[in-house]
Amino acid sequence: MRVAYICADPGIPVFGTKGASVHVQEVVKAMLSRGLDVTLFAQRLGGDVPEALKNVPIRKLETLPKDSVEIRARAALAANAKVEAMLEAEGPFDMVYERYSLWGSAGMDFAKKHGCAGILEVNAPLIEEQKKHRELPLEDEAQRIAESVFAAADAMIAVSPGVKQYLETFEKARGRVHVVANGVALDRFAPAAEKNARRLQTLTPSSEVTVGFLGTLKPWHGLATLVEAWALLRQRGQDVRLLIVGDGPEHESLHNRIDALGLLEHVEFTGAVQPENVPEWLGRMDIAVAPYPNMEHFYFSPLKIYEYMAAGIPVVTTKVGHLESVVAHNRNGMLVEAENPEKMADCIASLIKQPAELRRLGTSARQTAEQEHSWLAAVDRILRIAADTGRLKKHFKKTAHEKL
Repeated sequence: MRVAYICADPGIPVFGTKGASVHVQEVVKAMLSRGLDVTLFAQRLGGDVPEALKNVPIRKLETLPKDSVEIRARAALAANAKVEAMLEAEGPFDMVYERYSLWGSAGMDFAKKHGCAGILEVNAPLIEEQKKHRELPLEDEAQRIAESVFAAADAMIAVSPGVKQYLETFEKARGRVHVVANGVALDRFAPAAEKNARRLQTLTPSSEVTVGFLGTLKPWHGLATLVEAWALLRQRGQDVRLLIVGDGPEHESLHNRIDALGLLEHVEFTGAVQPENVPEWLGRMDIAVAPYPNMEHFYFSPLKIYEYMAAGIPVVTTKVGHLESVVAHNRNGMLVEAENPEKMADCIASLIKQPAELRRLGTSARQTAEQEHSWLAAVDRILRIAADTGRLKKHFKKTAHEKL
């Protein structure tokens, strides 16, 4: 079965280090493992092609001009005709799998025109996100594109309940939205899980402990709360190091705050890390934190939490959105009040005092990842949804249901 995977979002370098980049790579890998013939259409490449994707045909979309936000938006809108022409030249396809972007409509338009399955993956309420955190020119056009692609898609994949709730505010999307959360490459994190299990066996209440964070350093990841919680632990005499794996716009402010606290010698910033190197860094964490702040609308599918779990690390995260359905408190991780450094510090301190609890939580976290969060399981679900649209070849529909 031939699949066109389209990522027209200029903010996502498909071979980069962002969580969105990892998502694209892992979905394509899982599709390949299921025997699909995938052609990748991407606005930005962002790095070398991973070895596992060396044989995937890659079609680079036209680079947008480095100009004002409005000029770039108009160029992206104009590019839809060129993307559709590329699909025509590369086709036919049995399925078009498009990652929703603010200005992209070519994939769903092509699928509708040719009667192949059109699956639209939606990772965030992009219009609202762009208005709040960046700048949104041509808002009416963005709204028109959203309504158009949501109506044209045979099915939509929402990465979280929050995204599904957003999509269903569009009347024409209702009844065709399916939640398929992010996954994790279990094999890639198995060595880290084994390493962590061995190290956790040697921990005592007086051992030096490394508390870590993985991800892009952005305001909505709540790093300020983690830094303050860690500082409290240091003030209480706890021998705790902080490991921050990733880079982003919050780096300078975090660095300056830690410097003001006089704690720079006890922290390590890795900068951006290639996805293949992430397990190695997770293999150095004793406790991993996802300190999301309070949000009116929480739409994340927390890739970092699934990777923490796959690496067998005890997870501490916040009671925000649907995270209480991702992390089961005191079973495979711990949940604390958001934006409360003292509560977070108390939770981490309690775990440090009980190494046996750290070991239990780490083991349970890995088991949860194995049972519920593999990328293969996520793609299998997507393929079942695609098969149920009735637009795939009959022989594939049968094979898909037999395999899955």
